Amino acid sequence: MAEIRLHRLAHSYSRQPSGAGDYALHELEHVWEQGGAYALLGPSGCGKSTLLNIISGLLSPSQGEVQFDGQPVNALSPQQRNIAQVFQFPVVYDTMSVFDNLAFPLRNQGLDEQRVRARVEEIAEVLDLGAVLKKKARNLSADEKQKVSMGRGLVRDDVSAILFDEPLTVIDPHLKWKLRRKLKQIHEQFNITMIYVTHDQLEASTFADKIAVMHGGRIVQFGTPRELFERPRHTFVGYFIGSPGMNLIEVRAEADGVSFGGLHLPLPDGLRERLAEQPRERLQVGIRPEFVQVWDRPIDDAFEAQVLDIEDLGTYRILTLELGGVTLKARMGEDRPLPEGRAWVSLPAQWLMLYVDDLLLEATP
Repeated sequence: MAEIRLHRLAHSYSRQPSGAGDYALHELEHVWEQGGAYALLGPSGCGKSTLLNIISGLLSPSQGEVQFDGQPVNALSPQQRNIAQVFQFPVVYDTMSVFDNLAFPLRNQGLDEQRVRARVEEIAEVLDLGAVLKKKARNLSADEKQKVSMGRGLVRDDVSAILFDEPLTVIDPHLKWKLRRKLKQIHEQFNITMIYVTHDQLEASTFADKIAVMHGGRIVQFGTPRELFERPRHTFVGYFIGSPGMNLIEVRAEADGVSFGGLHLPLPDGLRERLAEQPRERLQVGIRPEFVQVWDRPIDDAFEAQVLDIEDLGTYRILTLELGGVTLKARMGEDRPLPEGRAWVSLPAQWLMLYVDDLLLEATP
């Protein structure tokens, strides 16, 4: 297992990049600590697979270093880096049995057959592959093949890290949750550094202790699932994490707060002081639908809004509201009375975020 450090790392697929638009990865500094379970989360095209392939050695970065335990590994091959990588589609030897597929990396290391058998049987038990060990891989279902592919990465106990590149894409939806939990159990059992690439926030949150959210070739926030949800430091994180995502409203600054559509939102003194110091092109407030409070009658300090739509999702409802000329989403529990036509909306100050040019502005301590 290794600490993986990215130092001033950037990459362009162009031989002669002429500007920021030519870079798939913009210069970044980041550390994956030894033994951690991490997710790299973002939409298609954000650079997450490029970054994973640079870490594994399948791709050489345009600039910067990849370091394992403080030592540069740019010149080392994937084999020399001792990395195991599990890809989006299963990579198995169809003509071999499941046992031989799992044993292959260990036999390549020259381990004696007794140790090979013990380790293969241990991993097969963890992945529920014991019943198919004698089967040819070509006779397996897609999810069984992917478990074999995962097992080939897990069977070695000397790897620096295991990298997963959207490994559950081909798996039936009802089996995905079982494999996500299985990977989490494997990490807890073997304490291996794991980095899991996905565009699915549920997969990331289920698997990882910490998530790196990527947008436009940059890691815009790195934190626990709770931190990303409760305090997104970039508007993209607010929008991308959550279902539905964060409400983002363009506002303008006023003497003691901000306003939109004729509605005034006061700000704490410390935040107003910071805002006054900031040059800016765009100013937004953000609040999660879960934290928007909705009433079916007038309430002190609540704004009157128009109810546009109600989605009943069983255990909760999503309300679409029109407030001050903007559309707002609110999430309500099934036990709350639903407003009809009109509603009164409160935006609690503790859950209201202020963003300057997409970055969270913190109050002066």
